[in-house]
Amino acid sequence: MGETNIVSTQAIRLIKAAILQSRYMAARLANREQLKLYYAIGKYVSENTRAGTWGTGSIQVISDQLQQELPGLRGFSVSNIRYMRLFFEAWNAFLEDAEISNHHLASDDLQGENDLDFNNQLTKESEKDLLALSLKHHSTSDVLSNFMSIGFTHHREILSKTSLMGERLFYINHCAVSFWSVETLKYHLRENLFTKQNNTLNNFNLSISKKDIRAKALHSFKDEYLLDYINLEDPDDSDERVLESIIVSNIKKFIMSFGHDFCFMGNQYRIIINQKEVFIDLLFFHRSLNCLVAIELKRGDFKPAYSGQLNFYLSALDEYVKHPNENPSIGIILCKGADEKFVQLSVRDVNKPIGVATYKTANDLPKELKKALPNLDELKRLL
Repeated sequence: MGETNIVSTQAIRLIKAAILQSRYMAARLANREQLKLYYAIGKYVSENTRAGTWGTGSIQVISDQLQQELPGLRGFSVSNIRYMRLFFEAWNAFLEDAEISNHHLASDDLQGENDLDFNNQLTKESEKDLLALSLKHHSTSDVLSNFMSIGFTHHREILSKTSLMGERLFYINHCAVSFWSVETLKYHLRENLFTKQNNTLNNFNLSISKKDIRAKALHSFKDEYLLDYINLEDPDDSDERVLESIIVSNIKKFIMSFGHDFCFMGNQYRIIINQKEVFIDLLFFHRSLNCLVAIELKRGDFKPAYSGQLNFYLSALDEYVKHPNENPSIGIILCKGADEKFVQLSVRDVNKPIGVATYKTANDLPKELKKALPNLDELKRLL
């Protein structure tokens, strides 16, 4: 009887995994097709409205007519069709600047309702253009996958709030890799995360000698992190251990906040030095940087003494824990607030690579963003 239960449990688990995987793939494919359609419709509308082929108010006419002929149709309001046009024009301009030799825009204009192959032509044109977009970057598959994996609503927000192409790609990458909701994206856009990720709160330029590692380190760490899964009952009285405990309980989400290359090695990581113990709050290994990353948690604002303590921990890691083939360890002080000048003066003459980052928890979020986050019971149900 016991054996039957074991087999049944395993079978249910496998079937459940297959169902969830199938739903996930179906959602990705549906999103991909929607983006291709919207991009191509945007191209069609742009070419006819910008050239004056259609008169004033044509987009309103299209929207109204679609609603009449396809009752209940969603996503084709006047504003959304205009965003489809913007969606095409924003990325088309990027493709033209890229001067990609093997990129060819379709030469034939769409002819409207008499074109029987309208949908097929839309699909081929948009697929070709979006594929060419990915060729701008060395990692073709990653760029295209990220671009196609986020929803049109995400793209709308990014296009309406940003103007630089590098900034747009930055937010697209984070939406895809960190699974940002639309509300989370809006928060980071309001907080201007792209500007804050310039990494002014570190000494990496002075302390990391290898050029490629230095560039990766500057790209891998941010000046601020949103830890919206942390909800402290009494933020003023909670100490670092409470914060640490919540992070460890949500370590997967914490890693997603920092980046997928982080591997968790433990909390209160013990190092013995001459029969004396020291403990590092959180220790990770970063696969791309090929180094240990020590994170010290602080509930209050940054203090200069923190950099000296972390410098000592990094020296201990390099001597007692680091493998010979690994790069020198990096340290991050994660605190509630930080004065930029204080940080710069504190880490400027420290020889170990140290960065300082601030964080915000659910307690710090605006009311509208809090409402968008599921409560614990809802999250369990979704999982």
